[in-house]
Amino acid sequence: MFKLKKQTIPLFAILFLGVIVLFSASFTVRFTETAVKTRFGSANENSIITEPGFKWKLPYPFESVTKYDTRIRMVETRSETVQTADDFQIIVESYLSYKVADPLKFFRSFSNAGERAIDHFNKAENDVLRDLLRSALGETSTYKMSDLFASQSGASVIPLLEQQLFDLLVSGGNGGQPLSDYGILITSVGIDRIVLPEETTSAVINRMGANRDRLAERYESEGRSQARAIRAEAISNADRIRAFAQRRADEILAKGEAEAAPYLAQQNINPDLAVFIQNIKLMREAMSKKFTLIFSTSDYGMQLFDPDILKQSQGNLPIPSQDPDMESEG
Repeated sequence: MFKLKKQTIPLFAILFLGVIVLFSASFTVRFTETAVKTRFGSANENSIITEPGFKWKLPYPFESVTKYDTRIRMVETRSETVQTADDFQIIVESYLSYKVADPLKFFRSFSNAGERAIDHFNKAENDVLRDLLRSALGETSTYKMSDLFASQSGASVIPLLEQQLFDLLVSGGNGGQPLSDYGILITSVGIDRIVLPEETTSAVINRMGANRDRLAERYESEGRSQARAIRAEAISNADRIRAFAQRRADEILAKGEAEAAPYLAQQNINPDLAVFIQNIKLMREAMSKKFTLIFSTSDYGMQLFDPDILKQSQGNLPIPSQDPDMESEG
C-alpha cells in the first residue's frame, strides 16, 4: 500500500506538470476576438489570428498571446466648456464609438502600457481618443448659439458639427496622426448633451427679452405707420365724397330753381290766390290719409262737448230753434 502511494505521487506530479504545459502551450480565440501571438515580445503580420477556435503556441516566455475584443467600444468625455461664435459659454458632453480594425498596429501602438489587453484599451482611450475628442470640440466655437438651438425642426447645425468631429477624429485632428495608424476605426461621433451655465442662461434670457422688445417696437411702429396711412386715405376719400355730393346738390338746386322760375313768376301775378291754392293742396294731401283734428271747447259750436256743461244739464239741455220769432210765438 505504501509502495503504491510512492508510485502514484510521481504520476500525479507528471500529470499536473503536463496540464500546466498544455495550458501554457494552448489558447482559445472566440468569434468576437482577434489574437496577436508574439515571440519574445515581437509581432509581425503572421502573428495575427482571426479564426476562432483552439490554438497552439510555445509556452511562456517563448510566445505569448494578447486577445482583443473586436466589438464596438464606447468612449465618453467629461463636460467640456466651449465658447460659441457669439461669445456664449456652453457645456458640451460628447461620445464616440470605435473598434480595433488592425490588431497588429493597435498592439504596436499600446503594448507598452502593459501585458493585458485592457491596459492597451485604457491607454488608447485615455491618451488618444479622449484628447482628440476634446480637441475636436473646439469646432463648436465656429457656430452661434442660434445655430445650435434652432427654433425650426431640422435647422440645427448639430448633425453638421457631428460630421465635422468625425472627420477630424479620423484624420487625427489638426496635423495629428490618423487613427488608422493606431489600428483604430471610428464608427460614430455624437453630441450627447449641451448645457447652458447659469450666467449663460441669464444672458440668453436677457437677450431674448431684448429681441422681443425690439420686435414689439418694430411692429408697433409699423402699425402706427399703417394707421396714419389708412386714416389719411379715409380723410381724403371723405373729402372727395363730400365735394362730389356738394357739387351734385348744387346742380340739383340750380336745376330746381330753373324749373320753378316760371311757376313763381305766375304766382307773383296773384299772391293771395297762390297762397290759397297751396293751402287747398296741403289740406287735400293731409286728409287723403287717416288724421285727427283737435278743437278747443271754447270754439264756436264746441261748447256742447264741454264735460262741465254736460254734468250741469244732466241731459235736459234745451234744443234751440232755428227761428227766434217762432220761439216767441209758441
